Amino acid sequence: MSTTTTLLSVHGLEVRYGPALALSGVSFDVPEKGALAVLGANGAGKSTLARTLSGLVPPVAGRVAFAGRDITAASPSAVRRAGLVHLPEGRGVFPGLTVHENLRMALTAAGAERAGAMDRAFTIFPVLAERRRQRAGTLSGGEQQMLGLARALMISPRLVIADELSLGLAPTLVDVVFESLERARAAGAAIIMIEQFAHRALEFADRCLVLQRGTVAWSGPAGAAGDEVLRHYLGAAETA
Repeated sequence: MSTTTTLLSVHGLEVRYGPALALSGVSFDVPEKGALAVLGANGAGKSTLARTLSGLVPPVAGRVAFAGRDITAASPSAVRRAGLVHLPEGRGVFPGLTVHENLRMALTAAGAERAGAMDRAFTIFPVLAERRRQRAGTLSGGEQQMLGLARALMISPRLVIADELSLGLAPTLVDVVFESLERARAAGAAIIMIEQFAHRALEFADRCLVLQRGTVAWSGPAGAAGDEVLRHYLGAAETA
């Protein structure tokens, strides 16, 4: 009988922005190499969850454990060094630095220069090799998204939080995003996907978590989150 090892464990997470309650009682687990789709309407708390897990927003209650270690109060740099990488909406690159400098900074933030990591990034995204001396701010939106993905995937993370990476991208580039995350998962990473294309996220994921006003409204196998669930909690069934 196969067993799964829990990589990320979140229990009773509560986050406030001043008097406003952004997350309340959020609990879930993500196993090694698992994929969790986090869905919800705008303002449901999805990005707050991502920012809290990555150390950017401190919770007021609850516990976050990663690879058996309590990271509830860990700094963003410590979380990243542990192997949890957050890819935020908006691409998360340094526009004033070149492509090469952006990738080198990702390696430094991860704690060490890793042999072959730069080559791995350029192999996944050959266009970045052609743009290596170009400033990131002058890249197209799709190329900046590729650079953000390359910064994460080159360091072989244990868990990637992909926060609305397909937002505003052309369909062919949306495919690149999903293919890159599938490649990361095949290499051993777990994925938390916060995604506007609900059906594509559900096809990718093993399990689904639906947030509504900062609380877990529904959770279960991704295959069970069909149109009825999406209509009930998101207002309408979204299409890929």
